[in-house]
Amino acid sequence: MSEQQLSARQARLEQMVNDLLKEAQQQGASAAEAAVSSDSGLSINVRKGEVETIEHTRDQGLGITVYFGQRKGTASTSDFKPEAIRDTVRAACNIARFTNDDPCSGLADADRMATETPDLDLYHPWDITPEEAIELGRRCESAALELDTRISNTEGASVNSHGGLHVYGNSHGFVGGYPSSRHSLSCSVIGQQNGSMQRDYWYTVSRDAGQLESEFEVGRKAGERTLARLGARKLGTRQAPVIFRADIAGSLLRSLISAISGSSLYRKASFLLDQLGQPIFPAHVQIQEHPRIPGGLGSAAFDSEGVATYDKRIIQDGVLQTYLLSSYSARKLGLQSTANAGGVHNLSITPGEHDLDGLLREMGSGLLVTEMMGHGVNMVTGDYSRGAAGFWVEQGEIQFPVEEITIAGNLKQMFAQLLAVGRDEERRSSIRTGSLLIEQMTIAGE
Repeated sequence: MSEQQLSARQARLEQMVNDLLKEAQQQGASAAEAAVSSDSGLSINVRKGEVETIEHTRDQGLGITVYFGQRKGTASTSDFKPEAIRDTVRAACNIARFTNDDPCSGLADADRMATETPDLDLYHPWDITPEEAIELGRRCESAALELDTRISNTEGASVNSHGGLHVYGNSHGFVGGYPSSRHSLSCSVIGQQNGSMQRDYWYTVSRDAGQLESEFEVGRKAGERTLARLGARKLGTRQAPVIFRADIAGSLLRSLISAISGSSLYRKASFLLDQLGQPIFPAHVQIQEHPRIPGGLGSAAFDSEGVATYDKRIIQDGVLQTYLLSSYSARKLGLQSTANAGGVHNLSITPGEHDLDGLLREMGSGLLVTEMMGHGVNMVTGDYSRGAAGFWVEQGEIQFPVEEITIAGNLKQMFAQLLAVGRDEERRSSIRTGSLLIEQMTIAGE
């Protein structure tokens, strides 16, 4: 799509948002907010050189939320016809008329609206044909299969390319939107040795296809990771230090995000309730949000309520500096929105001096976790218990792969016992982190 076509398309969606807001006003709403999106993409899956699926997607949708005082109603549709828009607004208004007043409902404050939409370099369309995507997937899969004869099977390779345009507006007069893209390449293979089998994978993702890892590198890493897991053993139950490798360490920070998000706090369903201004981590830990990183996978100029995003310290010198709040949760807590309606935007933890090998040496003996299964996290108490696999480490060196274990602890204690953050930063999501070394956890095995 040319820049001129994209600009015209955005103008049409902005006009649709304005039409929705005008219709809401005509139907008696005291305030309203609306969002319209249009997305398209290509996805292919190849297994053993054969095409399994080819999907072309083209989706569109709109949603409208209306307020009658402090009564709220929401409705949505994928039909962009004028009569469908009127019917959708009418449905939202009918819902609002029968709901109870909520003193915390309403638009975000007008003075918090974004006043500019800077170019954050989020849109890079990938002009790839299905035939080219298929060949890319085949080369990726072949790179893994040809690595070693022990790579005996494959779950395939996938190529995905998606682009979209999203526009939001509200009756404060704010209307904003911008296009974005996301492309990825992944491969998963199975290895076999002495009658046992293991699988592993690798993937690369970027807003710009030119910044993806090569298909050969993705396939090779998938194969190498699978081979490293062959010969996995079980462990006896013990207490030991644990390193969460960078590609899964983000799950711990997601638990932090959940615990300090407004919806958990005002429901009193968080193990970090009333911890603002208190030390959560050791003093060396710094965690921040940078929503406007050019090309960032979580970058945004404004949140889902139109509130302008901004850089913020979440953990400074180990101390919790802020909660993560939408306007609704902020009102419930008697605070101000932190421009986090819809989630966080490019959260990162400041890396330390060691790469992964350095962290292994610092740990000495313990467990390197490379995969986790299940969802055994209690956000009310912080109790943590998940199935895991990885590698046992002695004297700073990996000794053998391990499987069929469970790691357990309490998130509050785990955060307090974060000894070091690796500089092997994982950048394939909106959460950027290196590997994390926890002083001690329970490892349940045989």
